[in-house]
Amino acid sequence: MTEEFIAKENAAIAKAYKQLLKVSYRTLSADDKKLIRSAFEVAIDAHSDQRRKSGEAYIFHPLAVAKIVAQEIGLDATSIAAALLHDVVEDSETYTIDDIEHLFGETVAKIVNGLTKISSLKKSMDVSMQAENFRKMLLTLNDDVRVIIIKIADRLHNMQTMDAMRSDKQVKIASETLYIYAPLAHRIGLYNIKTELEDLALKYTEPDVYLDILNKIKDSKEEQDLYIKAFSSVIKNSLDKEQFNYTIKGRPKSIFSIRKKMVKQGVSFDEVYDKFAIRIIYESDEENEKFLAWKIYSIVTDHFRPNPIRLRDWISSPKTTGYEALHITVMGPKGRWVEVQIRSERMNEIAEKGYAAHYKYKEESEKEDNLENWIHKLQEVLENPDTNAVDFVEQFKLNLYSKEIFVFTPAGELKSLPKGATSLDFAFSIHTEVGMKTRGAKVNGKLVPLSHELQSGDQVDVLTSENAKPNANWLEYATTARARSKIKSALREDKRLIGEEGKEILRRKLKQLKITLNEESINEMVNFFKLKTSLDLFYRIGIGTIDNTMLKDYASSRSNVLMSFIKNKISRKSPIKKEDLDKDEVTAKYDSLVFGKEEDKLDYKLSNCCNPIPGDAVFGFLTVTEGIKVHKKNCPNAVSLQSNYAYRIMTAKWVDSTQQEFSSQIILTGIDHIGLVNDITKIISENMHVNMNSISFESNDGIFSGKINVVVKNKTMLTRLLYKLQKINGIDKVTRV
Repeated sequence: MTEEFIAKENAAIAKAYKQLLKVSYRTLSADDKKLIRSAFEVAIDAHSDQRRKSGEAYIFHPLAVAKIVAQEIGLDATSIAAALLHDVVEDSETYTIDDIEHLFGETVAKIVNGLTKISSLKKSMDVSMQAENFRKMLLTLNDDVRVIIIKIADRLHNMQTMDAMRSDKQVKIASETLYIYAPLAHRIGLYNIKTELEDLALKYTEPDVYLDILNKIKDSKEEQDLYIKAFSSVIKNSLDKEQFNYTIKGRPKSIFSIRKKMVKQGVSFDEVYDKFAIRIIYESDEENEKFLAWKIYSIVTDHFRPNPIRLRDWISSPKTTGYEALHITVMGPKGRWVEVQIRSERMNEIAEKGYAAHYKYKEESEKEDNLENWIHKLQEVLENPDTNAVDFVEQFKLNLYSKEIFVFTPAGELKSLPKGATSLDFAFSIHTEVGMKTRGAKVNGKLVPLSHELQSGDQVDVLTSENAKPNANWLEYATTARARSKIKSALREDKRLIGEEGKEILRRKLKQLKITLNEESINEMVNFFKLKTSLDLFYRIGIGTIDNTMLKDYASSRSNVLMSFIKNKISRKSPIKKEDLDKDEVTAKYDSLVFGKEEDKLDYKLSNCCNPIPGDAVFGFLTVTEGIKVHKKNCPNAVSLQSNYAYRIMTAKWVDSTQQEFSSQIILTGIDHIGLVNDITKIISENMHVNMNSISFESNDGIFSGKINVVVKNKTMLTRLLYKLQKINGIDKVTRV
């Protein structure tokens, strides 16, 4: 490299640094500038020998990320300094986190440490599975939300400068961006960045589609400008008469959202009718801005007919990101539907800067900060270490992009929930304890099931009972991550309690068979019954899946152990290991595989390349000739299957068959007498593992007949119940339909 080139490059670096200070959204004090200068000098020193794939000096990357943080997101000097330093600890031998803390203080060090943790995850990553990686990344929210925001800025700059990379890397990074970073930016309220991330991701995942739509947008720009002019001229006089200070802008829809509409509606580019929105931004003090928004709404709808079902009032009830605006869809000139967004300058700033502008306007306010509230909810989910990583990320993504509904408590308090939330989700959103004790719910005064989907404007009253507790069906009724994680924890706790009870039952039963319950006998039984853990054994004893006959079989096999041991010694064979058990038998007897979100049972084959066994983390792959083949997630072929045939991958998991429930109907006949119905219901309710769904009795000339629908976990329980019912005085016949 020539001296002339280096001099030019240094001048460009100095220019980029000055521009960073100039474009900052916040007013920088002398101390702020000093902090940023120090961070810049450390970054230059740490990255002095590094160059990017494109050949330019590496320092341009942290400078660009800091500029996004300062200008587009509008964060403070602390964040700008952290953005400049975000790769220093990871990429240089010279500086450690302790050095950063010593030079810049605890807050900057905490943010840089969080960003370093995220980057180091990539290096040791199991490429086939992103989920655990993303989950750990989200855990950095515990450190400081600015970690995630700077990470989004880092990702945006990487996406903007990806041309020099190999195409397979481009596709991988673009897919990752669509999968998690764009939804995160959306949820934090960084709408402009979300849009750019989505468009850039489309540029690399579907380049032909991207270029085609981009060129068509450019071609139609002139027509769009004329349309905005025609629209504005109609309402201009009325707005001027009311002495509004305002601007009217046209905002083209993003390439990604146009593509999404084309695919969803099966239409061409020309057939997508709302390719842009019109935005009216007005000046106002905070006191009058709500009144003025509705005044502008009134003027617009005087001239253009509104679509009544397309009114969105985010001024009375802002989104949880802090977004405020009035959105209306009106029939504009030439008979076209146009979305009109009405915002004050303050609202517009919040929409464009999200988090930072929100703080600027709320520093003195006592209002609850929505972002902090959201992070608090998220942390409740993150706290549960047992959540499966893939389930967690899928659930998290659903909550990121979900539209919101607003419902009322009986006292009239407004609660925000994701669209599709049920009455059970609402119960958990009030408090975990309320959720756990939920017996039912009333929506607008009418009793509804726990699975009832709530609509905006509903008033919801949760009915609780001290005896109520979660069951496996609740997972089908709950949609929010918070409710689901709490229910799963409760079910695990329930299984543990039944297991403790089962352990005592087993101790008594083994005593009768002259066997002591100890570590050795427990391990033998776990192997004998082809289970995975001692808890599985105790739980199955507790619910009656392993009965006396099966325990006698174990006892008799035990007495033959000495003989088999001698035989093994003679034939020099090692004893059978747990892994060598017949997999088909294990699968058929105790575990089953379910596929997809709906957890369907489908035909499948276990692949020979990785030989999955019950309990392994697996996925289904739809082959052309052999149906579904099941592979382990860490199978050597997983990477190529997932990157080349992502559309054929199906989520799959092993489920414990004892957790499944089966419905059955019991018919009873006999001679009627006072208290008979009470005797029957008492027997059923005393059995803790049987649920009654419906019950109907008839008495005709002294002859009694009844039908009971019950839900049980297995046949043993049902047999035991039938036996107990048969013994009731007056019952003649008990049959199962």
